[in-house]
Amino acid sequence: MISEKIINRILEAATDAGADFAEVFAENKYNTTISMNNNSIDNGVVSRDFGIGIRVFFGTNSAYTYTSDLDEEKLIKLTKNICAAYKNEKNIVIPDRKILTGIEKSIITAEKHFSKIDYARKVDLMKAIVSSGRNYDDAISRMHVNYLDQEQKVIIANTEGLYKEDDRYKTRFLISAFAQKDGDTRTGYVGPGAMRGFEYYDNFDVDHYAHEAARSAMAMVGADYCKAGQMSVIIENGFGGLMVHEACGHSLEACRIANNNSEFCGKVGQKVASDLVTLVDDGSIENEWGSLNIDDEGSKTQKNVLIEKGVLKTFMTDKLSAKKLGTESTGSGRRESYKYAPTSRMTNTYIDKGESTRDEIFSNTEHGLYVKVINAGSVNSVTGEFNFSVLESYMVENGKITKPVKGATLIGKGGEVLKRIDMVGDNLKIGQGYCFAESGALYIGAGQPTVRISNMTVGGRD
Repeated sequence: MISEKIINRILEAATDAGADFAEVFAENKYNTTISMNNNSIDNGVVSRDFGIGIRVFFGTNSAYTYTSDLDEEKLIKLTKNICAAYKNEKNIVIPDRKILTGIEKSIITAEKHFSKIDYARKVDLMKAIVSSGRNYDDAISRMHVNYLDQEQKVIIANTEGLYKEDDRYKTRFLISAFAQKDGDTRTGYVGPGAMRGFEYYDNFDVDHYAHEAARSAMAMVGADYCKAGQMSVIIENGFGGLMVHEACGHSLEACRIANNNSEFCGKVGQKVASDLVTLVDDGSIENEWGSLNIDDEGSKTQKNVLIEKGVLKTFMTDKLSAKKLGTESTGSGRRESYKYAPTSRMTNTYIDKGESTRDEIFSNTEHGLYVKVINAGSVNSVTGEFNFSVLESYMVENGKITKPVKGATLIGKGGEVLKRIDMVGDNLKIGQGYCFAESGALYIGAGQPTVRISNMTVGGRD
C-alpha cells in the first residue's frame, strides 16, 4: 500500500518543520453496496478507494490533509505545506522522533473475504429476504433491502514510533417492509450486521429478520395516533439505546469537553444519572458491529465505563483531546476514511444491565408509552436537548401492553432523562446503526436492557 520508507520520510519532514507530533493514516478499502426494491435491483456498486491522510500537531493545534496520489515527493511537499503555516509563529525546535520499529498486525477477523464471494450469492440472499417478507402477509406491499460489505486495510504510523496494520471486515443488511391497508402505509425496519466476513451469513436466519420487519409494519398500519402528554416511557432493549447514544453519548466525547461544548463539562465525579445507570462504551466486543481491533489512531480499543451507578467517571478520548485535557487516549479516535481527521467518537455504547425483569417493568407501570422501535432524531450536544421519532409504540395501561399508537415523539434533555431512569432490565442487547458527526459516518452499536423513564414529554396529537 505504502512503504515504511516513505512513511518515515513523511514523519521526518513534519518533525523537521517543527511539528510536535505527526501521523500517517493509509487506507485501502473494498466496498459492495446493493439496493433491491422487491425483486428489482435499484443499484449495485462494487468499488475500491485508496488514500493517505497526514496529520500534524503544533501544541494543541492540529492540521490535516489527504491525497490519493502516492508519488513520494508530492507526499513530502504536502507534509511541508501543512506545516508551513506554523513556521512563522514560533522558533522551530525539532522534537524527538522515534524510528518506526517493526510492524504490529491486528488479528484478522474474517474467514470469508467479501471480495472473493460471487456477486450473485449476495443478490440471492437479498431475494430470499424479499420473498420471506412478502409472504408474511398480503398487506406487505413492498420490501426494500440494502446489502453492504466492506474490507478495509489500514496502516497507522506516527512519530511516537507506532506502526500498526489492521484488516477490518464489516457487513450488514438494512431491511424495510411496507404494510398497506385502507389507505394507510407503515414501515417496519431491522438492520442486523457484524464485524465479520461473509461467514456471518452461514447461519443467518432470513425468515427471522424479514418477518420482524414485516411484523413491525403490520403492527402500526391502521393504529391510532399517540396523544401528547407527560407519562412514563418504557424503551425496549437493543437499539432503543440510540436515544442515550444521541442524547448523552455525544456529550461525553472529549472533543466536545475540550472545547467546553457539553452539558457534562466539569462534572467528573459528580452524580449525573440515576443510581441504576451504568453507561459504557466498548469497542473491543468481539464481532460487534461498532467494534475495532484498534482505533483510527492505532490505540487498542477497550471497555470505557463513562458513568458508574450514576456518577460520571470519564470521557471518550482521542489523542488531540487527551492532549488538551492532560489525559490519555481511551481508544476512541475514529474517522470514516482517510479523508477525515480522527476525533473522539463512540463505538458500542450501552446502558449496562440491571436487576429488574422485563415483566416487572411492565407490571409496575400504571400508565405510559412502550417504545418498541425507535427511529431517529436530533440532539443539541451542548444543552442535551433532543427530539426522537418512534417507529413502533404501544400504550401501557395497568401493567399491560394495550393498543398500538403511531406518530409518537420523545422530547427532553439527556441529563434529565438519565436521572429519571427508575427501572433497568436484565436483558441487555446491542443494536446496529450509523453515526454522523465531525469525522464522517461511522458504524456504531447502541444498546441497553429494557428501561423505564419515570416521566418525560411525549409528543403526539392532542
